Amino acid sequence: EVAALAETINSMTDTLRTFADQVTTVAREVGIEGKLGGQAKVPGAAGTWKDLTNNVNQLAGNLTSQVRAIAEVSTAVTKGDLTRSISVEAEGEVAALKNNINQMIRTLRETTQKNTEQDWLKTNLAKFSGMMQGQRSLAAVAQLVMSELSPLVEARHGTFYTLDVEQNEPVLSLMASYAYTKQTTLAQKCRLKEGVVGQCAFDKKKILLANPPKDYIKISSSLGESKPSNILVLPVLFEGQLKAVIELASFKPFSENYLSFLDQLMDYIGVILNVISSGMRTEELLQEVKRSNQELEAQTKELEEKAKLLEVKNKEVELASLSLEEKAEQLSLISKYKSEFLANMSHELRTPLNSLLILSKILSDNKERNLTPEQVKFAATVYAAGGDLLTLINEILDLSKVEAGKMSIEAKSVKLRDVHDYIEQNFRPVAEHKGLDLQIKIQDKVPGEMYVDNNRLQQILKNLLSNALKFTERGKVTMDIRVVEGKEKQMLSSVVQRADCLLAFSVKDTGIGIPSEKQNLIFEAFQQADGTTSRKYGGTGLGLTISREIARLLGGHIDVESTPGVGSIFTLYLPQSYSGAEAATRETIEETSQYPTLPPDADFTGKKILLVDDDKRNIYALTSALELRKMEVISAENGRVAIEMLNEHPDVDLVLMDTMMPEMDGIEATKAIRQIPRFTELPILSLTAKAMKGDREMSLGAGASDYITKPVDPDILLAYMYTWLSKKSKN
Repeated sequence: EVAALAETINSMTDTLRTFADQVTTVAREVGIEGKLGGQAKVPGAAGTWKDLTNNVNQLAGNLTSQVRAIAEVSTAVTKGDLTRSISVEAEGEVAALKNNINQMIRTLRETTQKNTEQDWLKTNLAKFSGMMQGQRSLAAVAQLVMSELSPLVEARHGTFYTLDVEQNEPVLSLMASYAYTKQTTLAQKCRLKEGVVGQCAFDKKKILLANPPKDYIKISSSLGESKPSNILVLPVLFEGQLKAVIELASFKPFSENYLSFLDQLMDYIGVILNVISSGMRTEELLQEVKRSNQELEAQTKELEEKAKLLEVKNKEVELASLSLEEKAEQLSLISKYKSEFLANMSHELRTPLNSLLILSKILSDNKERNLTPEQVKFAATVYAAGGDLLTLINEILDLSKVEAGKMSIEAKSVKLRDVHDYIEQNFRPVAEHKGLDLQIKIQDKVPGEMYVDNNRLQQILKNLLSNALKFTERGKVTMDIRVVEGKEKQMLSSVVQRADCLLAFSVKDTGIGIPSEKQNLIFEAFQQADGTTSRKYGGTGLGLTISREIARLLGGHIDVESTPGVGSIFTLYLPQSYSGAEAATRETIEETSQYPTLPPDADFTGKKILLVDDDKRNIYALTSALELRKMEVISAENGRVAIEMLNEHPDVDLVLMDTMMPEMDGIEATKAIRQIPRFTELPILSLTAKAMKGDREMSLGAGASDYITKPVDPDILLAYMYTWLSKKSKN
C-alpha cells in the first residue's frame, strides 16, 4: 500500500513538472528565457514585459518549491515513513493535490496501525494458547496468566479469583496475583454481588473503573507508589458458566486493542479452566472408585471368612445356599421373559413366607396353651416381621401389581405449590451437586389444585427427574407445569382420560438423549436405550415401565421427545381431576365383601383334605394348621400324584391345589380332575404365590372353585374352606 501511494504521488509530481515545463515553453515563445528551478532573464525588459518576467519567475519559484516538497514527502513514504505530510503553501489544483496526498498518507497510517494492532492481538492470543496447553493445575494457569498478561497489557497490579462451592454456595477464592505487596490488602474470598469482583461474577459482564479515588489502591515499587488510572474486572466464562474473575489495574487507560485482546483471551482461559476442572473431577472420581474397590475387597474378604465359618458350623445353610444357587440359575434362564420374571420372583419369595407366616401365627395363637408368654411374644414378633417383609416384597414388585390390576389409587386434593416444593426440596441439592441448573416453571393458567393420588404422582415425577439429572452431565433440567390446549389436547384424546382440564408435567434436560428407534423400547421392563447405560449409570430398567403404567391408572399418559447429544423431554399428561376414584373405591369394597367369614362354631372334624404342593415347608405348615381343626390331611407333591391320591381316596372332601409344580402344575391337574365324573363337584381351591395378571381367570377357567393368593392367612383359608364344604354338604 505504501508503494502504491508513492507511485500515485510520483505520477502527480510528474504531471506538475509537465505543467511547469509548459509554462517555461510559453515564456520562451514570448521571448522570456528561463527554466523550472531557475530565473528567466530578458535583457532590457521594462514595463509590461518586466512584470511578466517577474511573474514567470515567481511562478517558477513557487512551482519549484511545491514540486520539491511533494517529491520529498513521496520519497519518505516509499521508504515507510508515514509520519510526514506536505506543508508547503499552495493554491488551486496544487493545494487540492497537496490535501489529497496528505489525506492518503493519514489513511494509510491508520490502516497500518490497525493491521499492526491485529497482528499483535493474533500473535499474543496464539502465544497464550500455546502456553496454557497441557496445564493441569488451576494455580499454575492462574499464576501464568498473571505473570504474562499483566505486563503485556501494561497492567501494574492484578488478581485472579476462581469459583468454588462452600456449604452449597458459590464463593470466589484468590488463586494468584501480580505485584502483590504487604501494604496491599487482598480479599482472599468474596461471594457473589460482594464488591466489584462479586458483582462481575454475578452479572457475568466486565466492569471498567476510570479514575478511581486516591485511597482506593496504590501500585507501588521500590522507587515509589501511585494510584492507577484504570481498573478492569473481567469474567472468565465457559458456555455461559462462570469459571473465574480477573482484575487488572493500570497507570494509564487500557487501549481499545488491549480491551479487545482481553475479551478474546477470556474465552481461551475459560476453555482451559473447564478442561482442568473436568480432569480434576475425573481424577477425584477415579480415586473414589479406587477407595470403593478397596473397601469392597475388604468387605468381600470379611464375607468370605464369615461364609467359611457358617459353612463349617451349619450344614443346613450350605444346603440352602445350594438350593438358592439352583433357583438363581433357573431365574437367570427365564429373565428374558420380562413380566414372567416378576411372577417367578413373587412365587419364590412368597412360598417360604407362606409357611413362615402360618407356623408363626399358629405359635402366637398358642391354642394348646403349651408356650410361655415370652415364647408367644417371640412367635408374634416373627409373624409381624414376616408381614413387614411381605409388605416390602409387594412394594418391590410394583410392576407385577400394576399388571395384575391390584395397585390401589387413593386420590385427594393436591396443591400444585406442594408439588413445586416437593421438587425443590428433593432435587435442588442433587442438581447443585452436579453443577446443573434446575428450573421449575408453573404456567399462570395452571389451577391451584388437582385431584390425584399424590404418592403416585410423586413416584412418577421422582423417576422422571431422577433420570434427567442422572443422564445430564452439563446444562440444565427444567420442570414445566402447564395446561394442555388446542391441537395438542385433541391429539391426546385417544390415550388420556377425557377431562375439562388437562395438565402437562414436562421434564426437559440437556443430557445424552435417546435415539428415535429406542424411544419405545425404554418403556419396556428391564430395557434401556443402550446396553452400556446400566453399567455407566445403573438402574434396573423398571422405572419408566412402572411410571407409564401408573400414569395409565391415573387416566394419563407419558410421552417422550429426544435427540441424541441434545437432550430429552419426558411429558406426563394427567387430568386435573382423577375420575376413576369412585370406581376404584367400589371395586375395593366389592372385593372385600366377597371374602367369606369363619363362624365361631365352625366344625371341621373328620373332614378329609388333599393338600397338593411341591414345597415340603408349605405342606408341613398347612397340615399343622388343618390338623389343629381336627381335619385329616393327605398330601401330594405334584398334580400327577394328586390324581393318583384321589383315585385311592375318593372320600376326599376338598382339595387345596398349588399352581406352580413340577411334572404337572395345578392348572393341568385341575383340568384333569374335572374330567373324572365323580370329581366334577369336588371343591378345589387354587393356591398360588404367583398372583400375576390373568392367573385368577386361568385357574377358574381350568375348573377351580376359588382362588387364594399366598401367603395365605389361616383364618381366611379356613373361611373359604368352610364356605365350600358347606356348599358340598348341601348338595
